[in-house]
Amino acid sequence: MAQPHQSIGVAGDNALVSIQAVTFGYDSRAVLSNVSLEFDRGRVIAIMGSSGCGKTTLLRLIGGVITPQAGQILFSGAPIDTSDRAALYAMRRRMGMLFQFGALFTDLSVFENVAYPLREHTQLSERMIHDIVLMKLNAVGLRGAASLRIAEVSGGMARRVALARAIALDPEIIMYDEPFAGLDPISLGVTANLIRHLNDATGATSLIVSHDVEECFRICDFAYLVSGGRIVARGTPQQLQAAEEPEVRQFIRGEPDGPVPFHYPAVPIAQDLDIGA
Repeated sequence: MAQPHQSIGVAGDNALVSIQAVTFGYDSRAVLSNVSLEFDRGRVIAIMGSSGCGKTTLLRLIGGVITPQAGQILFSGAPIDTSDRAALYAMRRRMGMLFQFGALFTDLSVFENVAYPLREHTQLSERMIHDIVLMKLNAVGLRGAASLRIAEVSGGMARRVALARAIALDPEIIMYDEPFAGLDPISLGVTANLIRHLNDATGATSLIVSHDVEECFRICDFAYLVSGGRIVARGTPQQLQAAEEPEVRQFIRGEPDGPVPFHYPAVPIAQDLDIGA
């Protein structure tokens, strides 16, 4: 299942994003250790793993929100330089982000939420912005809800509004941070289908950070499994489902016992409770 790492500074011909031997941590806690991944253009790619394994950290690194302590990240062949604010700002215009739980502006209407990035990043006329917003809302099935306030839409609808906002600038890459969290089964299915449909319709690259194995495997072309700050497996959904590595099997099948322990590392309980002292 493992693949050899490419040398620093060289990305695959079809790679839109290349993460090369990246290490990152917060204070003394290591989050990612020498990880290498590539995300090819036009594909839906899942980054899966248990909570706290570093999935969202990968998205923050790609977006230039944080800087790797070692290694580098290439976007469209060029290194992401977080010290160059102008270049970073221009790069982010080519990215779309669906935040966990949407992160919508609750004091704005559905229409104004989707219009926001267009007003922030372009010099388009109000007429053009109006038409683009309605087209994006139509793509997610919510053109009729354009005038509603965010408080007037359901959780599943709010997630679709956030998706319309994420694609407002026709990004080359769309990053989804736990897009299925908190959704009922119908809204979850609608969101998953939209991710796949929009990816195919636009030719964008989609990165899905999630621990929802069933939905990810239903729509993704390729997946990475992260555990303990490293990539423990990579492959198509079929390859990962057939994997025999205990750590991969435990996550895919949701088994409570395995290489990932139930207990966080601690001294023996007898020592903590002073039993026998």
